Amino acid sequence: MHSKIRTTLTLRALHVLLGLTLCALAAAVLLAFSVVGHAAQPFDDQSFKQAQAAGKTILVDVAAPWCPTCRRQRPIVEQIEKETPNLVVYEVDFDTAKNALRHFRVQYQSTLIVFKGTKEVGRSTGDTDAARIRALVAKGF
Repeated sequence: MHSKIRTTLTLRALHVLLGLTLCALAAAVLLAFSVVGHAAQPFDDQSFKQAQAAGKTILVDVAAPWCPTCRRQRPIVEQIEKETPNLVVYEVDFDTAKNALRHFRVQYQSTLIVFKGTKEVGRSTGDTDAARIRALVAKGF
């Protein structure tokens, strides 16, 4: 009888542990999707052209990991992206995406370019003022 109680308790403990594990997994998945849903995507010419053809508002963020100005821009851009679900954000790596830099005629990291469809509607370089960056993005809407 004693082993039957122990088995029952062990099964209940496993059931509770499984439930907690599933809850933790579900929370991790939701967190991952909320972060991915608002993460700038690496620049891809084909998806950029598709977004343009769809008439979307696009922000191209030219940045370098070593750039202090880019690091100050990043949280501002991320916040705008979270608040603006219709905004498509592409990140261009200044050090490696030389074709994209030529295409956009970019000479400096920390350059932000806004498009409405195929038309460039605004550009700034080195700006870290949140209000001015928001105003730049607003030109696309």
